[in-house]
Amino acid sequence: MTRLGLGLPTIRRAPTERPDTTGRPDATGLLDRFGRVARDLRISLTEKCSLRCTYCMPAEGLPAIAREDLLTPVEIARLVQVAVRDLGVRDIRFTGGEPLMRADLEEIIARSTEVAEGASVSMTTNGIGLDKRIGGLVAAGLTRLNVSLDTVDRDHFARLTRRDRLAAVLAGIEAAKLAGIAPLKINAVLMRDTLGGAVDLLAWSLDNGARLRFIEQMPLDADEAWARDNMVDAAELLDVLSSRFTLSQPHREDPSAPAEEWLVDGGPATVGIIASVTRSFCSACDRTRVTAEGTVRSCLFGDDETDLRALLRGGADDAELADWWRAAMWGKQAGHGMERSDFVRPVRSMGAIGG
Repeated sequence: MTRLGLGLPTIRRAPTERPDTTGRPDATGLLDRFGRVARDLRISLTEKCSLRCTYCMPAEGLPAIAREDLLTPVEIARLVQVAVRDLGVRDIRFTGGEPLMRADLEEIIARSTEVAEGASVSMTTNGIGLDKRIGGLVAAGLTRLNVSLDTVDRDHFARLTRRDRLAAVLAGIEAAKLAGIAPLKINAVLMRDTLGGAVDLLAWSLDNGARLRFIEQMPLDADEAWARDNMVDAAELLDVLSSRFTLSQPHREDPSAPAEEWLVDGGPATVGIIASVTRSFCSACDRTRVTAEGTVRSCLFGDDETDLRALLRGGADDAELADWWRAAMWGKQAGHGMERSDFVRPVRSMGAIGG
């Protein structure tokens, strides 16, 4: 099926076109040709968002996905169960767009945690409206949150997100703290416009007991304005942060973790840096992704997708779903390839893929 539109896929693999699994061993997990095993599942719930961050969304937002094309809470929970029980997934994170734009988010969390069998269930959000829904989300089983916050300067926030909503984000963060969410993580995309405020953002995070992680901007913006020459890289950020803080003992909590953690002023507090572009961790990637429309995406930068929604709605059993998922991940590419001269950015933008 072909769909043309900003940020939406141009190719959807029909369920009759099984991915090539030549050479794949008889392994139950989500193994790829390079020996990596995916245990971290990201599920996008919607393309809609209450912000219009320049590194993600166009000013007018992404084209709407028809409601009937979105996975339902029952379908999402079924994929979670297959992923955990049959495929070895241990971490599930719900993303968007913005997950809070789904009115049935509490049901999605509740159904998913019920079948997650001990796997962690978390969510990435911009925090707008979180103060009004955190009680229901915690009651549904949510225990971990990542909140996207690139700056604590109101003017910079409004310019970057095209919305003057910093106060709403901070209210959501405060509500999550009061609800006992821990650890509470803050994700900040490195942008030239907000680099000067990076020190203030780290200071704010330390004061508020949040774990801050900076992320190098990737070529996933819908406006296609990303340019490597203008990108703020990890080395430049470290220089800026070192003007106020002493950073030491860089390490990774897990070999497949994307963030390199630095002790701040001797610890125990840390700051993480995800250098997706300049210090690629593709060789240790352990992620598998499901889009809001129910397609498996093996790599953030690979446009090849396998349609699980058609299988779900066509009567496939759990064993068949798991088999197709394994086949989709077997074909995962070696890496994003941004270092190559022939690099081609993916058709989907970050808002359409899911963070």
